Amino acid sequence: MTENLTIDDTATRWSSPDRGGMPLLVLLHGYGADEHDLFGLVPYLPSGIAVASVAAPLAPPWPMPGRSWYAIDGLDGRSPEAVTIAAEAFLRWLDAAAGDSPSVALLGFSQGAAVSLQALRLAPARFGAVVALSGYAAPGDLPGDETLTELRPPVFWGRGTHDDVIPPALVDHTAQWLPGHADLSGRVYTGLTHSISEEELADVHRFLTKWIEGIGADQEEGPRPA
Repeated sequence: MTENLTIDDTATRWSSPDRGGMPLLVLLHGYGADEHDLFGLVPYLPSGIAVASVAAPLAPPWPMPGRSWYAIDGLDGRSPEAVTIAAEAFLRWLDAAAGDSPSVALLGFSQGAAVSLQALRLAPARFGAVVALSGYAAPGDLPGDETLTELRPPVFWGRGTHDDVIPPALVDHTAQWLPGHADLSGRVYTGLTHSISEEELADVHRFLTKWIEGIGADQEEGPRPA
């Protein structure tokens, strides 16, 4: 396991070259995919935001194509430490890429969802919202968890009844952990496998629209008096 992971910024896909001052939504793909995979969701997302789709820093073992955030085979598969290392690499990328965005949200699928939630735990005040699709929260404790119980940022967790990729123990852990650390919304979609449906995308659109509206409300209120 490599602790000095680096995300290749030249591989990042952006929805628009002109993104100054816009809210930023970052897409984090799943195992064996790449930065092109979730970029196809852009037409289903709210307008008025900049969207970046990043490439995970690792290559899965041959012959698996695409990229990965952490290993899922062997004794260290899905280890919380590996998820944390990936999230730290992502946060370093974000520090350089976010620019003057007034708010940052994450949308992760599978591995990308796990890394999104781990990034939220490492930097609780950094994100306005997180969408976790077909993913999980890594077990174990992190220093930011206590802050999350106070901030309770909005998190949407979507998964399918026929998703047999994420181990049931991790799903159960996430179902117990998230309500105490986030303003949780979401849905379990009947018949959905390890994938994303149009019905789920409609729910994600509504969730992200609330995030955007909340940014506007905060800006109208202005700074609070000391």
